[in-house]
Amino acid sequence: MSVRLAPVGDTGILAVFEQQISEEIGAQVSALNTAVQGAKIPGAGETVPAFASLLVRYDPLVTDYDQMAQAISRLAEHLPPPDTSAGRLVTIPVCYGGEYGPDLSFVAEHAGLSEKEVIRRHTGREYRIYMLGFLPGFPYLGGLDPALVTPRLQNPRTSIPAGSVGIGGEQTGVYPVESPGGWQLIGRTPLKLFDPERPPLYAAGDRIKFSAITPEQFAALAEKEANP
Repeated sequence: MSVRLAPVGDTGILAVFEQQISEEIGAQVSALNTAVQGAKIPGAGETVPAFASLLVRYDPLVTDYDQMAQAISRLAEHLPPPDTSAGRLVTIPVCYGGEYGPDLSFVAEHAGLSEKEVIRRHTGREYRIYMLGFLPGFPYLGGLDPALVTPRLQNPRTSIPAGSVGIGGEQTGVYPVESPGGWQLIGRTPLKLFDPERPPLYAAGDRIKFSAITPEQFAALAEKEANP
């Protein structure tokens, strides 16, 4: 595994992989993240995985850059081959189209497919979470069917409902909280994807699979989420 290390201020070190978005690179980042967390390196703190890099924070009163670099290099050298099936598989129910996915018809037209076929293709894959960002719990997902690649809105919305599932270029993702945004909205989940009072539903390195539900099922799940 080829990893380049670089300092980030005096409290961080960045492990940089080959700069591309791919299942293999994402699996390598996830594997190194797991190894660093499991090694309990003295002074090591928060880790932040991204598309092709891993940031490791450390306490400069306990360790320094050289010691951290040596420890991370040793871990990187002994990692197993990347496993693209690693991580938890989290199923997220989604009600597609209508008021829940106002841009489904545009995505279908852009792809030259029926709305039903767009839903079939969107739910037919597992998506790796490359990183979390933009919003608390917002998963940047890889693995979108190339036929569903759709440009972002020319004029972003000022408010998108929490749980909205969208497509932005070559990626798909879910808005965990209400937010502005420019992705094409194709559906919505009733699940609370970000709740500081609950354990996270997923993490970087996990995989997500979407499952189509009816408006009636959406209402029932939404009621359950509101009254756990």
